[in-house]
Amino acid sequence: MDIPANISGKTWDALALFSGGLDSILAIKVLQEQGLRVLGLHYMSPFFGKPHLVEHWRATYGIETLLVDVRRLYLDMLVAPEHGYGKHMNPCVDCKILMLRHARGLLAQFGAKFLTSGEVLGQRPMSQRADALNLIRKDAGVADVLLRPLSAQKLGPTEMEKSGLVDRTRLPGIWGRGRQGQFELAAHFGITDIPTPAGGCRLAEAEPAARYLPIITHKAEPGPEDFEFSHLGRQYWAGPYWLSIGRNEQANNALEAAVTPMDLRFRLKDLIGPLAVGRQYAAKTEAEAHAAAWPEAVVADAAAFAASYAPRARAEAEAGRPVTVLVLRGEDVSEVVVMPARQTPLGWTEPKSAALNAWKKRKL
Repeated sequence: MDIPANISGKTWDALALFSGGLDSILAIKVLQEQGLRVLGLHYMSPFFGKPHLVEHWRATYGIETLLVDVRRLYLDMLVAPEHGYGKHMNPCVDCKILMLRHARGLLAQFGAKFLTSGEVLGQRPMSQRADALNLIRKDAGVADVLLRPLSAQKLGPTEMEKSGLVDRTRLPGIWGRGRQGQFELAAHFGITDIPTPAGGCRLAEAEPAARYLPIITHKAEPGPEDFEFSHLGRQYWAGPYWLSIGRNEQANNALEAAVTPMDLRFRLKDLIGPLAVGRQYAAKTEAEAHAAAWPEAVVADAAAFAASYAPRARAEAEAGRPVTVLVLRGEDVSEVVVMPARQTPLGWTEPKSAALNAWKKRKL
């Protein structure tokens, strides 16, 4: 973890889970108002993180922020979260446990005495009920060092308040799903640049979550690059085979930049059309071992399907003429002659939320 000089050269009273949302900003400002030095920890995974805003947070809110990369830890947890998923694929309880547990391990490094977060009692149905807040505190092993200042008056006093390190009488008692208390507190601090209330986690959104399911279903050890790849272009799966097709020149360039040495690239030889990328990977089970290197029939099927997204190639197919598709892997190039078609033997389909819901029910 790279620690900037403006952070490593200081000691801090508290480390804060800092998403960049209003609640996390206010939690820090409440403590800063008491003269406490608070360092924001901005955790990053394949599904959330805004590293480009670090300078904005410093300039706008006076909050120093350290970027903390937990991508590998997060992916290991995501496959089987102990406390389950929310509406989509969001493991909110386990997510907060992971970050708090990790943050506790950083206290000594920064000379900090306690942790803080912007959680508000009753605000979120999965992770901010009273029982969930207690569970998170217990399972993360932070009961003795965690202060949730925004709801402090609605929660029991912490060791930090009992010792006098934090003045409990100056802490608010915000609770519930309304935002009026936060807006009033923001006005108190003169905050006019108010971030949107959304958490910004793609796992809590229907379309991205549906795209993630086949990755964790078919790939033994998915990496951050796989989830980032799933955001690019049109996404299709045929069993364990994964294909992404560019929508325009910008998407084609993004796909090209994301190609790994194992990937297959499909390009029309003599016609203008989208780039398609077939992601090859080591299979999760021996029964799917053939997925590591696509058989010729799969390559041809993917080429025919990808070619159908080029208008000129479709016109050729309507006239009964096949087209030639270049198949590239690294510097190796081969050709396959196919008839462009949306309906192919393998039946490429887009990931759907219905499949995610069915998968979650099977795990219960």
